[in-house]
Amino acid sequence: MTPLFLFKIYLMKSRFILFIPAVLCFAVTFFLLTIPGNHLPKIDWMGKYQVDKLVHISMFFSLCFLFSYPIKNLVEKYKWLIYITIAGIFYGIAMEFVQKYFIPFRSFEVNDMIADGIGCTVNYWWWRRKFAK
Repeated sequence: MTPLFLFKIYLMKSRFILFIPAVLCFAVTFFLLTIPGNHLPKIDWMGKYQVDKLVHISMFFSLCFLFSYPIKNLVEKYKWLIYITIAGIFYGIAMEFVQKYFIPFRSFEVNDMIADGIGCTVNYWWWRRKFAK
């Protein structure tokens, strides 16, 4: 085994470690989006002011942010940033269908999909500005 080969293995392992927070965030997001509706707290003012949309924006921004962080030093970071954004948007859309068909007492809302997409897009623009500096 050459030192260069060992160094490449080390880089792969260290890069994998950087994705651990993103994978944990994905697991938490999946858990929160699949809680049955009758187990969620009923807070009247949250529905009235659409606070749940801010929650969706925050969750998906955080999810995409944590997946984007490990790629910040890659040469092809812009390409990967687009992939992460698109994957986050599709994940948000897919989870709405999961809620509609598989999770009891959860609803299908297009506005939730839009909020998820906004969170992913805000992450995209934030990293674009950060990379440009």
